[in-house]
Amino acid sequence: MSVSSITESGAVAFIGGGNMARSLIGGLVERGMPAARVHVAEPVEALREALHRDFGVQAHADAQAAAGQASTWVLAVKPQVMRGVCEGLAALAQARRPLVVSIAAGITASQLDRWLGGGQTVVRTMPNTPALLGAGITGLFAGAGVSAAQRAQAQALLEAAGPTVWIEDEALMDAVTAVSGSGPAYVFLLAEAMIEAGIAQGLPSEAASALARQTVLGAALMLTRQDEPPEVLRARVTSPGGTTQAAIETFEAGGFRELVARAIDAATRRGRELSAAND
Repeated sequence: MSVSSITESGAVAFIGGGNMARSLIGGLVERGMPAARVHVAEPVEALREALHRDFGVQAHADAQAAAGQASTWVLAVKPQVMRGVCEGLAALAQARRPLVVSIAAGITASQLDRWLGGGQTVVRTMPNTPALLGAGITGLFAGAGVSAAQRAQAQALLEAAGPTVWIEDEALMDAVTAVSGSGPAYVFLLAEAMIEAGIAQGLPSEAASALARQTVLGAALMLTRQDEPPEVLRARVTSPGGTTQAAIETFEAGGFRELVARAIDAATRRGRELSAAND
């Protein structure tokens, strides 16, 4: 489904106007979504004014004012306040029966449905911060009752920020959060460590930073543009007895893979804890 097709189903309301909502709104408008068909509820006046100024969308201080104009709701508030926001919209949700799309970590489709009064069509999603550059990726799960047309509509919405992947088992959405939702921070941590290590070897900080940043960018482009698995790309750069092999062997000896597995597991478990804590 194209962005223009989304508007045929009515307007879209973003409940929350933070960075992720801003990236989706910007992507939708850039791809041809009429700004007049996009409503956003944001209590912070400066953010609200910036969204209207930058994209021409209809900005509201009140969630009901935005949601009342739309047949698709994108819930873009923090998990800790999601229940209160949904309960405040429950009566309107019962009257309008919108397609509900959530981008909150750790909040299940059944929780959202219950907080909105029941009987809702909910798509749970997990985008990541490269969406701010149109280079994100989003995992999506369709709750009970979501039609094929609504799946396509939700997918078109999230594709404004990058590719999408459908997950058929909601229990795996916490793993999506751990791998891709939190994943950019892992890459940033690696870049930090590379820069610090380069400086420790005597490189000027500016040179170490430039080398690490561009190396991460180049490696990411090779991963996404070359139709080969990462182990093949790694092997191609790792000459026997060379400098790369020395570094890789040090990583492996230090338990690099096990550490990554433990980190992903910790993030996955935290996602489940968020769900339980906000229920």
